[in-house]
Amino acid sequence: MNKTDLEIAQETIIDPIFDIAKKIGLKEEDIEVYGKYKAKLSLDVYHRNVNVDGKLILVTSINPTKAGEGKSTTTIGLADGLKHLGKNVIITLREPSLGPVFGLKGGATGGGYAQVVPMEDINLHFTGDMHAITSANNLISACIDNHLYQGNTLQIDPNNIVWKRCLDMNDRALRNITISQDDVEKGISRHEQFIITVASEVMAVLCLSVSYEDLKQRIARMLVAYTKQGKPIYVEDLGITGAVAMLLKDALKPNLVQTLEHTPAIVHGGPFANIAHGCNSLLATKTALKLANYVVTEAGFGADLGAEKFLDIKCRVGELTPSCVVIVATIRALKLHGGVSYEYINEENIDALIKGCMNLQKHIETIQSFGLPYVVALNIFVSDTECELKALQEWCEQHQHPFALSNVWEKGGEGALDLAKTVVSLCNQPSNFQPLYALDSSTEDKIKIIATTVYGAKQVHFSEKALKQMELYKKFKWDSLPICIAKTPMSLSDNPKLIGVPNDITITVREIQPNLGAGFLVVYTGQVLTMPGLPKIPAAMDMELENDGSLKGLF
Repeated sequence: MNKTDLEIAQETIIDPIFDIAKKIGLKEEDIEVYGKYKAKLSLDVYHRNVNVDGKLILVTSINPTKAGEGKSTTTIGLADGLKHLGKNVIITLREPSLGPVFGLKGGATGGGYAQVVPMEDINLHFTGDMHAITSANNLISACIDNHLYQGNTLQIDPNNIVWKRCLDMNDRALRNITISQDDVEKGISRHEQFIITVASEVMAVLCLSVSYEDLKQRIARMLVAYTKQGKPIYVEDLGITGAVAMLLKDALKPNLVQTLEHTPAIVHGGPFANIAHGCNSLLATKTALKLANYVVTEAGFGADLGAEKFLDIKCRVGELTPSCVVIVATIRALKLHGGVSYEYINEENIDALIKGCMNLQKHIETIQSFGLPYVVALNIFVSDTECELKALQEWCEQHQHPFALSNVWEKGGEGALDLAKTVVSLCNQPSNFQPLYALDSSTEDKIKIIATTVYGAKQVHFSEKALKQMELYKKFKWDSLPICIAKTPMSLSDNPKLIGVPNDITITVREIQPNLGAGFLVVYTGQVLTMPGLPKIPAAMDMELENDGSLKGLF
């Protein structure tokens, strides 16, 4: 019987975190331990280190399907593979959200023999970063409603409060609620919405800050509401910038853990890529680049979301230049994009596989539009046939796409040796990296560039609300900010049911919200939700705490 990811992780002998720190040249005073196997890095590690930056490798994928793509697994396995080649390597990942852990997706620490550990801790409370972010966000909400109750000297318009409460859990019942309904607060009852913590601006701010000073400046300029006269109100107007920053003091410090093969891993920050910008913290990535010759990171979902935002937002803010990109695909997922029903996904179907390669081709074109070297990494499943593997490899060769097999789920780093060698070669090639759009382009033009270039859209439709918002933001000079599009991850379009490469699609922009602390405009398309719901049978129903304290059912 095959072992579960949790069983594999539990059987692994984990090195003490001090040993992992020593591997990357850190001293005891550079880390704050959280038990035996995890620690936070002092911010001094980044600010005092002057080593030449290492090579940055971005891992992305095709549009995700329920067949599984294994992007995190490939990312972790690739780092272990580079270690097998004798390279000095660090992996940087996002922290899992409790919503998906207990919902449908499960954890986000890889799988099989390519995992980061301690898997249970990372997938649950870890070092408390998610809770700190949730508390900081909700402190702002509490102060907004208290200000209304205490006389509203700022003249906040209760009908124009843009700040939302958050919770790190999938809870659809909180999407639209009414608050302040008791007699004491009669008269200030108002509509409210909860969003999931990983979609909050506080999460984005944490992930783009590189110092306490930077953090406080970003918090201060977060937009919370407008007055009845239409004047913006910021966190600094509430007088709580310092208090919010205090709650994030330790959360700003990156978390150090390890892979099953004891490769150092920095796991920090976790914004969703379908709503927020989908990358681990800038501080974690830049710290890793000071400590290692190779840094392997990933961006959420497919190249249409996480990779685009990594390259257009994170790299722009952090002045990063990736050395190459790994595009993950699976035979199973490509067959789904080629029209095969999920129930027949394990049956050989070359025609559907080649048809599904259109989705892969579109994501390759996206990476090419940024001027970056790339390789297609096929994440192998046991159901893949020799004919299917050969067909995909021949398709890549025919279209002159670099290609490598990845069998890290079964073999760990050893299963990524070919991929690792290809990546090293690509890192030595010149890149012509540049973002897709110029910041001085109009908001409308920036959205259209992303939609047409990355999604293959024929046109973009803006709602009346979105058009009015763009005019308002131009008036406030917010139109020079980068764009963060909130869109379904399941499709290149804004309709999750349109798989493969939909033709003649129209992207519908329903509203645009400024995340001024994070430094981008969030563009909501289609029916994308900021608070997910649980499935009919949540993963939580199969989880158990044993009497000896061990866990079961976590994946």
